[in-house]
Amino acid sequence: MSVSNSFNNREYPHLVFLPSGTGNLIPFYRIAVMFASRNCKVTFINIKPQALAPEFTSFSHFSANHPRLEILDFEMDLHTPSDSTIRDPFIIHFQNINRSLDQLKPILCSSPVKAIFSDFAIAFKLAQISADLDIPYYIVSTTSAQFFSLVAYLPVLMTEDPNVFSNPLGDVKIQELAPIQKSSIPPTWMDDSTNYLLPVFLLPNAGSLPKVKGVLLSTFNWFEPETIAALNSGRVLNRLPPLFPIGPLQSYETQESHHLPWLNEQPAESVVYVNIGSREVMSTDQIRELRKGLEICGCNYLWVIKANEDVHHSREFHEFSGDSSPEGSKRRGKIIRGWVDHEKLLAHPAIGGFVNECEWDSVMQAAWNGVPMLAWPQHGDQKMNAETVKKAGLGIWIEDWGWGGEKLVDGKEIGPLLAWIMEDSNIKKAAKNVREKAREACEVGGSSEKVLAEVIAILTSKEK
Repeated sequence: MSVSNSFNNREYPHLVFLPSGTGNLIPFYRIAVMFASRNCKVTFINIKPQALAPEFTSFSHFSANHPRLEILDFEMDLHTPSDSTIRDPFIIHFQNINRSLDQLKPILCSSPVKAIFSDFAIAFKLAQISADLDIPYYIVSTTSAQFFSLVAYLPVLMTEDPNVFSNPLGDVKIQELAPIQKSSIPPTWMDDSTNYLLPVFLLPNAGSLPKVKGVLLSTFNWFEPETIAALNSGRVLNRLPPLFPIGPLQSYETQESHHLPWLNEQPAESVVYVNIGSREVMSTDQIRELRKGLEICGCNYLWVIKANEDVHHSREFHEFSGDSSPEGSKRRGKIIRGWVDHEKLLAHPAIGGFVNECEWDSVMQAAWNGVPMLAWPQHGDQKMNAETVKKAGLGIWIEDWGWGGEKLVDGKEIGPLLAWIMEDSNIKKAAKNVREKAREACEVGGSSEKVLAEVIAILTSKEK
């Protein structure tokens, strides 16, 4: 298996992208296409047995017709040692990948490679491999600069106080940055009973950052100015690699996606788009309250829903998930179960508000389109992302709601908030200002375009 078969022209720098499959793949595909479109050869390694999701169909179509980009399947070692005591499927997946990565050395040596890109999840192992092969190594961060600052600072925090996350109260202090409330830190970091996340996953990868040549961020300077400036100044960590904010990442699609005919018929900015993520599961009671909130709001809605097995089979859910509302109901709209083209929906002129868990790629898409958000964090980095959304003026975040499932949020509280983001002129104006700044960043001469040009210049130079 060789990465050089498709490329005969040696003038292009050869880049290898290797996502672990433990996070959001969309930023990887987009950055790969950005480089392939700017005189770079790109090999995208797809670690199997994970399957490419529906949203990557257009990327596969693009790569099949692009002379400088190829997808290379790589079989992962699924053998788990018999003496392993770890049962967490995420950690098991992560460990399987790390055991497999040494098999990539012959592949990487089969053709001159200018740089390797991966996500944070496999930074420790790939930093070792890239050093052995003398290939510069970069990380693609798929979260906010603020959350990345916390992850990067973990070795310092844990050295100063190994029990820093044992007490859920108080703040975490990062040098030169505003304190982070512990209530915004992922709850999985606080679980001491079977917590392999910190010692096995986070700390080794964070400790490898000084060996990394740079970190590509899907954000832009205006959106997180203080955090990016502090991290790049060296005042937070003097051995942190340079951060390259190149977002919002642009779409790679080459074909028009189908819009719902119903959505095309709605007035501009009249529809609430509700999507709490593909991995989140709402309880029956919370679905009922969200339904109540939509009724109280009175706006048209488009709700993409994932529900647990009990909810799918409940009578109430099936009554609620029809295409039309009962006569006399204020609620008018659609419920969709399954995959949708998330970005195309957010770009539709009928969408006037967005209820979302604050997965970072969704935040950047909302910023690009200037759609005000009602942030409803569920887990992971999402509270810190929601704080960034609120600070930038992209939407509102009700901190008292806590994490998803932690509190049953009443529909009487949800409804007025939905009406607020749909009707308040100041909220709409602020979100449109974010859109203007996001697009300025990606224009010629904009901050993200300049940073991307800087990265391209580094990769096309004759020095490593």
